[in-house]
Amino acid sequence: MADIENKKTGKTTSKPKNLHSGHRERVRKRFIKEGSFDNFEYHQILEFILFYSIKQQDTNELAHKMLNEYGSFHALMDASPEDIMKRCKVSEVTAVLITMFPPIIKKYLQSKWTRNEIIDSPKLAYKYFESLLMGRGTESFYMLCLDSNKRLIRDINISEGNVRQSYVYVDKLVEQALLYQASFVIIGHNHPAGTGKPSAPDVSATNSVKTALEMVGIVLLDHIIVYDDKYFSFAEKELCNLKYY
Repeated sequence: MADIENKKTGKTTSKPKNLHSGHRERVRKRFIKEGSFDNFEYHQILEFILFYSIKQQDTNELAHKMLNEYGSFHALMDASPEDIMKRCKVSEVTAVLITMFPPIIKKYLQSKWTRNEIIDSPKLAYKYFESLLMGRGTESFYMLCLDSNKRLIRDINISEGNVRQSYVYVDKLVEQALLYQASFVIIGHNHPAGTGKPSAPDVSATNSVKTALEMVGIVLLDHIIVYDDKYFSFAEKELCNLKYY
């Protein structure tokens, strides 16, 4: 505590120290030292992010409020800037800052992949689809075109759906596979609702795609469902007679 002299009485009194003094610097130093957010609570990570849009204000209370409003860290990050501004009463700068992280991470993950990357296992296929589907709140259906050595030629967005369903356009899928001269194809989509179990339409669509590709001499290797940082592989479960050759 700092001592302050009262000019009228000549007595000294102690001034309470600001408990938040240097807090931001301590948090930054902690992050630099640890090099990750592994030991941070979610509200602490959000509080740290808010340092960069809200100056000279305690952001801890706001971080808790925002997480409570959305129920989880990922739900907040996946929300639109407009929705965050409305529900949390924050500025556009703050809302954009929060929502920019999933797209940045997606680009970061995609940058690790190069054309001609060999994708010859469910785990590798999942990692690639994860980079494509991260942060999507609706079901999206993609296809990976591979050459005869299972090297990636191109990824193609086949369709966008809603929270519960995506649409498989078989004709478009076959047309694109032929256009890029694929020898093998892997299809994949996400389940935003968080379940890895394939639905009856998922199985039916997989069989339709497999049959259509076989008619033009292209092999369907797998169908990957991405959910909650996990995946379901048709080939691993030997569904629809899919396997990696």
